[in-house]
Amino acid sequence: MSTSMTSLFIFSMPFVVFLLLPCLDVAGGQSIGVCYGMVANNLPRAQEVIDLYRSHNIGKMRLYSPSHNALEALRGTDIEVVVDVPNENLQEFASSSSAASAWVDENIRRYWPSVRFKYIALGNELIPSSNAQFILGAMQNIYRALESAGLKDRIKVSTAVSMGVLKTSYPPSEGAFGDDLLEYLVPIARFLASTGAPFLANVYPYFSYLGDPSDISLPYALFTASSVIVRDGSLGYHNLFDAMVDALYSALERVDASNVEVVVSESGWPSQGSSAASHENARTYNQNLIRHVHKGTPKRSGRPIETYLFAMFNENQKPGAETEQHFGLFYPNKKPVYTIDFS
Repeated sequence: MSTSMTSLFIFSMPFVVFLLLPCLDVAGGQSIGVCYGMVANNLPRAQEVIDLYRSHNIGKMRLYSPSHNALEALRGTDIEVVVDVPNENLQEFASSSSAASAWVDENIRRYWPSVRFKYIALGNELIPSSNAQFILGAMQNIYRALESAGLKDRIKVSTAVSMGVLKTSYPPSEGAFGDDLLEYLVPIARFLASTGAPFLANVYPYFSYLGDPSDISLPYALFTASSVIVRDGSLGYHNLFDAMVDALYSALERVDASNVEVVVSESGWPSQGSSAASHENARTYNQNLIRHVHKGTPKRSGRPIETYLFAMFNENQKPGAETEQHFGLFYPNKKPVYTIDFS
Protein backbone atom coordinates (compact mmCIF):
# COMPACT_ATOMS: atom_id res chain seq x y z
CA MET A 1 0.00 0.00 0.00
CA SER A 2 1.38 3.40 -0.93
CA THR A 3 -0.12 6.74 0.02
CA SER A 4 2.05 8.64 -2.45
CA MET A 5 0.77 6.78 -5.50
CA THR A 6 -2.94 7.50 -5.03
CA SER A 7 -4.95 9.55 -7.52
CA LEU A 8 -7.50 12.09 -6.31
CA PHE A 9 -11.15 12.11 -7.29
CA ILE A 10 -12.99 15.40 -6.86
CA PHE A 11 -16.60 15.16 -5.68
CA SER A 12 -18.69 16.33 -2.71
CA MET A 13 -22.07 15.93 -1.04
CA PRO A 14 -23.70 16.37 2.38
CA PHE A 15 -23.06 13.80 5.08
CA VAL A 16 -25.42 10.86 5.42
CA VAL A 17 -25.66 8.77 8.58
CA PHE A 18 -25.14 5.03 8.17
CA LEU A 19 -26.39 2.31 10.51
CA LEU A 20 -23.93 -0.51 11.17
CA LEU A 21 -24.58 -4.17 11.80
CA PRO A 22 -23.20 -5.79 14.91
CA CYS A 23 -21.50 -9.09 14.09
CA LEU A 24 -18.58 -10.61 12.24
CA ASP A 25 -19.60 -13.38 9.86
CA VAL A 26 -18.30 -13.74 6.31
CA ALA A 27 -20.79 -16.31 5.06
CA GLY A 28 -22.01 -15.22 1.67
CA GLY A 29 -19.13 -12.86 0.99
CA GLN A 30 -17.87 -14.90 -1.97
CA SER A 31 -16.31 -11.89 -3.72
CA ILE A 32 -14.45 -10.76 -0.59
CA GLY A 33 -11.08 -11.89 0.67
CA VAL A 34 -8.77 -10.52 3.35
CA CYS A 35 -5.04 -9.73 3.07
CA TYR A 36 -2.83 -11.52 5.59
CA GLY A 37 -0.06 -9.01 6.25
CA MET A 38 2.75 -10.03 8.59
CA VAL A 39 4.68 -6.80 9.27
CA ALA A 40 4.38 -7.26 13.02
CA ASN A 41 6.10 -9.03 15.90
CA ASN A 42 3.02 -10.00 17.87
CA LEU A 43 0.79 -11.95 15.48
CA PRO A 44 -0.78 -15.34 16.25
CA ARG A 45 0.76 -18.53 14.91
CA ALA A 46 -0.08 -19.23 11.28
CA GLN A 47 -2.38 -22.12 12.17
CA GLU A 48 -4.37 -19.87 14.50
CA VAL A 49 -4.68 -17.29 11.72
CA ILE A 50 -5.95 -19.83 9.23
CA ASP A 51 -8.38 -21.10 11.85
CA LEU A 52 -9.59 -17.52 12.31
CA TYR A 53 -10.21 -17.17 8.56
CA ARG A 54 -12.13 -20.43 8.55
CA SER A 55 -14.15 -19.67 11.67
CA HIS A 56 -15.45 -16.52 9.95
CA ASN A 57 -15.90 -18.23 6.57
CA ILE A 58 -13.35 -15.97 4.86
CA GLY A 59 -12.74 -17.84 1.63
CA LYS A 60 -9.97 -15.79 0.01
CA MET A 61 -6.54 -14.64 1.22
CA ARG A 62 -3.69 -12.56 -0.11
CA LEU A 63 -0.18 -13.44 1.11
CA TYR A 64 2.62 -10.95 0.45
CA SER A 65 5.24 -13.69 0.34
CA PRO A 66 5.07 -17.49 0.23
CA SER A 67 5.23 -18.02 4.00
CA HIS A 68 5.74 -21.74 4.42
CA ASN A 69 4.11 -21.68 7.86
CA ALA A 70 0.99 -20.14 6.36
CA LEU A 71 1.00 -22.46 3.34
CA GLU A 72 1.33 -25.53 5.54
CA ALA A 73 -1.61 -24.32 7.61
CA LEU A 74 -3.63 -23.73 4.43
CA ARG A 75 -3.30 -27.34 3.27
CA GLY A 76 -6.67 -29.00 2.87
CA THR A 77 -8.68 -25.82 3.32
CA ASP A 78 -10.99 -24.27 0.73
CA ILE A 79 -9.33 -20.86 1.03
CA GLU A 80 -8.29 -19.41 -2.35
CA VAL A 81 -4.85 -17.82 -2.20
CA VAL A 82 -3.19 -14.90 -3.94
CA VAL A 83 0.55 -15.14 -3.30
CA ASP A 84 3.03 -12.39 -4.07
CA VAL A 85 6.53 -12.85 -5.38
CA PRO A 86 8.54 -10.43 -3.20
CA ASN A 87 9.65 -7.30 -5.04
CA GLU A 88 13.31 -8.09 -4.48
CA ASN A 89 13.03 -11.30 -6.56
CA LEU A 90 11.77 -9.69 -9.74
CA GLN A 91 15.06 -8.86 -11.42
CA GLU A 92 16.37 -12.39 -10.90
CA PHE A 93 13.19 -14.00 -12.21
CA ALA A 94 13.10 -11.70 -15.24
CA SER A 95 16.61 -12.75 -16.23
CA SER A 96 16.52 -16.42 -15.21
CA SER A 97 13.82 -18.88 -16.21
CA SER A 98 15.50 -21.50 -14.05
CA ALA A 99 15.21 -19.25 -10.97
CA ALA A 100 11.53 -18.70 -11.74
CA SER A 101 11.00 -22.45 -12.16
CA ALA A 102 12.79 -23.17 -8.89
CA TRP A 103 10.53 -20.68 -7.11
CA VAL A 104 7.41 -22.31 -8.57
CA ASP A 105 8.67 -25.75 -7.56
CA GLU A 106 9.45 -24.64 -4.00
CA ASN A 107 6.43 -22.45 -3.30
CA ILE A 108 3.61 -23.63 -5.61
CA ARG A 109 4.09 -27.22 -6.78
CA ARG A 110 5.17 -28.25 -3.29
CA TYR A 111 1.72 -27.31 -1.98
CA TRP A 112 -0.59 -27.73 -4.98
CA PRO A 113 -3.36 -28.96 -5.03
CA SER A 114 -3.83 -29.09 -1.26
CA VAL A 115 -3.40 -25.29 -1.26
CA ARG A 116 -5.78 -23.56 -3.68
CA PHE A 117 -3.57 -20.96 -5.35
CA LYS A 118 -5.55 -18.56 -7.52
CA TYR A 119 -3.14 -15.81 -8.57
CA ILE A 120 0.58 -15.12 -8.37
CA ALA A 121 1.33 -11.39 -8.13
CA LEU A 122 4.71 -10.28 -9.48
CA GLY A 123 5.48 -7.06 -7.66
CA ASN A 124 3.32 -4.81 -5.49
CA GLU A 125 3.03 -1.15 -6.55
CA LEU A 126 6.28 -1.17 -8.53
CA ILE A 127 4.99 0.97 -11.39
CA PRO A 128 6.59 3.48 -11.51
CA SER A 129 9.92 2.45 -10.00
CA SER A 130 13.32 1.29 -11.16
CA ASN A 131 12.06 -2.29 -10.87
CA ALA A 132 9.13 -1.75 -13.24
CA GLN A 133 11.31 -2.87 -16.16
CA PHE A 134 11.56 -6.38 -14.69
CA ILE A 135 7.87 -7.07 -14.10
CA LEU A 136 6.85 -8.39 -17.51
CA GLY A 137 9.88 -10.65 -17.89
CA ALA A 138 9.34 -12.08 -14.42
CA MET A 139 5.64 -12.63 -15.16
CA GLN A 140 6.50 -14.43 -18.39
CA ASN A 141 9.03 -16.74 -16.75
CA ILE A 142 6.70 -17.60 -13.86
CA TYR A 143 3.95 -18.26 -16.41
CA ARG A 144 6.23 -20.59 -18.38
CA ALA A 145 7.11 -22.44 -15.17
CA LEU A 146 3.40 -22.90 -14.44
CA GLU A 147 2.86 -24.03 -18.03
CA SER A 148 5.56 -26.67 -17.65
CA ALA A 149 3.86 -27.82 -14.45
CA GLY A 150 0.47 -28.05 -16.17
CA LEU A 151 -0.92 -25.22 -14.03
CA LYS A 152 -1.18 -22.25 -16.41
CA ASP A 153 -4.95 -22.59 -16.67
CA ARG A 154 -5.41 -23.06 -12.93
CA ILE A 155 -3.20 -20.29 -11.53
CA LYS A 156 -3.06 -16.85 -13.17
CA VAL A 157 -0.05 -14.52 -13.18
CA SER A 158 -0.41 -10.76 -12.71
CA THR A 159 1.03 -7.71 -10.92
CA ALA A 160 -0.55 -5.33 -8.39
CA VAL A 161 -0.57 -1.59 -9.08
CA SER A 162 -1.60 1.52 -7.20
CA MET A 163 -4.01 4.12 -8.55
CA GLY A 164 -0.93 6.21 -9.28
CA VAL A 165 -0.65 4.46 -12.66
CA LEU A 166 -3.47 6.70 -13.91
CA LYS A 167 -2.79 10.14 -15.31
CA THR A 168 -6.52 10.79 -15.66
CA SER A 169 -9.22 9.39 -13.42
CA TYR A 170 -12.10 11.87 -13.69
CA PRO A 171 -14.61 11.35 -15.05
CA PRO A 172 -14.21 7.57 -14.96
CA SER A 173 -14.80 7.27 -18.71
CA GLU A 174 -11.67 9.37 -19.27
CA GLY A 175 -9.47 7.05 -17.21
CA ALA A 176 -6.03 6.71 -18.81
CA PHE A 177 -2.61 5.42 -17.83
CA GLY A 178 0.28 7.83 -17.50
CA ASP A 179 2.09 8.40 -20.79
CA ASP A 180 5.45 7.64 -19.16
CA LEU A 181 4.11 4.30 -17.87
CA LEU A 182 2.70 2.96 -21.13
CA GLU A 183 5.97 1.23 -21.99
CA TYR A 184 5.36 -1.03 -18.99
CA LEU A 185 1.58 -1.18 -18.79
CA VAL A 186 0.73 -1.82 -22.46
CA PRO A 187 2.73 -5.08 -22.75
CA ILE A 188 1.58 -6.15 -19.28
CA ALA A 189 -2.05 -5.55 -20.24
CA ARG A 190 -1.56 -7.52 -23.46
CA PHE A 191 0.00 -10.36 -21.51
CA LEU A 192 -2.97 -10.42 -19.13
CA ALA A 193 -5.41 -10.36 -22.04
CA SER A 194 -3.64 -13.26 -23.77
CA THR A 195 -3.49 -15.43 -20.64
CA GLY A 196 -6.92 -14.63 -19.20
CA ALA A 197 -5.43 -13.12 -16.05
CA PRO A 198 -6.86 -10.14 -14.13
CA PHE A 199 -5.34 -6.72 -13.54
CA LEU A 200 -4.69 -6.39 -9.80
CA ALA A 201 -5.15 -2.93 -8.33
CA ASN A 202 -4.91 -1.49 -4.82
CA VAL A 203 -7.89 0.87 -4.54
CA TYR A 204 -8.11 3.20 -1.53
CA PRO A 205 -10.78 5.91 -1.44
CA TYR A 206 -9.38 6.74 2.02
CA PHE A 207 -6.16 8.16 0.57
CA SER A 208 -8.03 10.15 -2.08
CA TYR A 209 -10.26 11.63 0.62
CA LEU A 210 -7.28 12.32 2.88
CA GLY A 211 -5.50 14.11 0.05
CA ASP A 212 -8.37 16.50 -0.70
CA PRO A 213 -11.11 16.47 1.97
CA SER A 214 -12.41 19.86 0.88
CA ASP A 215 -13.44 18.54 -2.54
CA ILE A 216 -14.05 14.85 -1.84
CA SER A 217 -16.89 14.27 0.57
CA LEU A 218 -16.66 11.66 3.29
CA PRO A 219 -20.03 10.09 2.37
CA TYR A 220 -18.88 9.65 -1.23
CA ALA A 221 -15.76 7.87 0.03
CA LEU A 222 -17.66 5.76 2.60
CA PHE A 223 -20.48 4.54 0.30
CA THR A 224 -23.06 6.52 2.30
CA ALA A 225 -24.16 8.96 -0.39
CA SER A 226 -27.90 8.62 -0.99
CA SER A 227 -27.91 9.94 -4.55
CA VAL A 228 -25.76 10.10 -7.66
CA ILE A 229 -22.77 12.37 -7.09
CA VAL A 230 -21.04 12.04 -10.46
CA ARG A 231 -22.86 11.79 -13.75
CA ASP A 232 -20.63 10.41 -16.51
CA GLY A 233 -22.64 10.17 -19.69
CA SER A 234 -25.36 7.60 -19.05
CA LEU A 235 -23.64 6.29 -15.90
CA GLY A 236 -24.18 7.58 -12.37
CA TYR A 237 -21.74 7.17 -9.47
CA HIS A 238 -22.81 7.04 -5.84
CA ASN A 239 -19.37 6.16 -4.47
CA LEU A 240 -15.70 6.81 -5.11
CA PHE A 241 -14.72 3.13 -5.14
CA ASP A 242 -16.79 2.47 -8.27
CA ALA A 243 -15.39 5.58 -9.95
CA MET A 244 -11.83 4.45 -9.26
CA VAL A 245 -12.41 0.91 -10.54
CA ASP A 246 -14.19 2.13 -13.66
CA ALA A 247 -11.37 4.59 -14.35
CA LEU A 248 -9.08 1.55 -14.43
CA TYR A 249 -11.44 -0.22 -16.83
CA SER A 250 -11.42 2.83 -19.10
CA ALA A 251 -7.61 2.90 -19.02
CA LEU A 252 -7.49 -0.78 -19.96
CA GLU A 253 -9.91 -0.18 -22.82
CA ARG A 254 -7.60 2.55 -24.14
CA VAL A 255 -4.75 0.05 -24.47
CA ASP A 256 -6.96 -2.57 -26.17
CA ALA A 257 -7.37 -4.73 -23.06
CA SER A 258 -11.11 -4.39 -22.55
CA ASN A 259 -11.44 -8.11 -21.81
CA VAL A 260 -9.13 -7.89 -18.77
CA GLU A 261 -10.95 -8.05 -15.43
CA VAL A 262 -9.99 -5.72 -12.58
CA VAL A 263 -9.46 -7.46 -9.24
CA VAL A 264 -9.11 -5.16 -6.24
CA SER A 265 -6.09 -6.64 -4.51
CA GLU A 266 -6.29 -4.23 -1.56
CA SER A 267 -8.87 -1.85 -0.17
CA GLY A 268 -9.58 -0.68 3.33
CA TRP A 269 -9.81 2.15 5.83
CA PRO A 270 -7.70 2.72 8.96
CA SER A 271 -9.30 2.85 12.40
CA GLN A 272 -6.75 5.18 14.02
CA GLY A 273 -4.09 7.74 13.20
CA SER A 274 -5.79 10.65 11.39
CA SER A 275 -8.90 12.79 11.64
CA ALA A 276 -10.62 10.54 9.09
CA ALA A 277 -9.35 7.31 10.65
CA SER A 278 -11.77 6.04 13.27
CA HIS A 279 -13.42 2.78 14.21
CA GLU A 280 -16.72 4.16 12.93
CA ASN A 281 -15.36 5.19 9.53
CA ALA A 282 -13.35 2.00 9.09
CA ARG A 283 -16.35 -0.13 9.94
CA THR A 284 -18.63 1.91 7.71
CA TYR A 285 -16.30 1.69 4.71
CA ASN A 286 -15.53 -2.02 5.02
CA GLN A 287 -19.14 -2.95 5.80
CA ASN A 288 -20.46 -1.04 2.82
CA LEU A 289 -17.72 -2.38 0.55
CA ILE A 290 -18.65 -5.95 1.49
CA ARG A 291 -22.31 -5.27 0.73
CA HIS A 292 -21.51 -3.50 -2.51
CA VAL A 293 -19.03 -5.66 -4.40
CA HIS A 294 -21.54 -8.24 -5.61
CA LYS A 295 -23.34 -5.50 -7.56
CA GLY A 296 -20.44 -4.57 -9.82
CA THR A 297 -19.65 -1.04 -10.99
CA PRO A 298 -21.72 1.16 -13.30
CA LYS A 299 -19.44 0.19 -16.21
CA ARG A 300 -19.59 -3.52 -15.26
CA SER A 301 -22.99 -3.71 -13.62
CA GLY A 302 -23.98 -7.09 -12.20
CA ARG A 303 -20.43 -8.49 -12.40
CA PRO A 304 -19.11 -8.98 -8.85
CA ILE A 305 -15.85 -7.19 -8.03
CA GLU A 306 -13.38 -9.62 -6.50
CA THR A 307 -11.94 -7.58 -3.63
CA TYR A 308 -9.41 -8.17 -0.84
CA LEU A 309 -9.80 -6.16 2.34
CA PHE A 310 -6.62 -4.80 3.85
CA ALA A 311 -5.91 -6.27 6.32
CA MET A 312 -6.56 -9.14 8.71
CA PHE A 313 -4.54 -7.63 11.61
CA ASN A 314 -3.18 -4.36 12.85
CA GLU A 315 0.54 -4.61 12.07
CA ASN A 316 2.74 -2.86 14.64
CA GLN A 317 5.92 -2.76 12.56
CA LYS A 318 4.56 -1.15 9.39
CA PRO A 319 6.56 1.97 8.52
CA GLY A 320 5.09 5.31 7.56
CA ALA A 321 2.16 7.20 9.02
CA GLU A 322 0.50 5.93 12.18
CA THR A 323 -2.51 4.86 10.14
CA GLU A 324 -0.41 2.18 8.44
CA GLN A 325 -0.47 0.18 11.66
CA HIS A 326 -4.26 0.40 12.04
CA PHE A 327 -5.86 -1.12 8.93
CA GLY A 328 -6.65 -4.44 10.62
CA LEU A 329 -10.01 -6.09 11.11
CA PHE A 330 -8.54 -7.85 14.15
CA TYR A 331 -6.07 -7.11 16.90
CA PRO A 332 -3.17 -9.56 17.21
CA ASN A 333 -5.06 -11.22 20.10
CA LYS A 334 -7.72 -12.17 17.49
CA LYS A 335 -10.35 -9.84 18.95
CA PRO A 336 -12.25 -7.74 16.36
CA VAL A 337 -11.16 -4.12 16.10
CA TYR A 338 -14.78 -3.30 15.35
CA THR A 339 -17.85 -5.35 14.54
CA ILE A 340 -18.63 -6.10 10.93
CA ASP A 341 -21.04 -8.40 9.10
CA PHE A 342 -19.79 -10.18 5.99
CA SER A 343 -23.06 -11.90 5.25
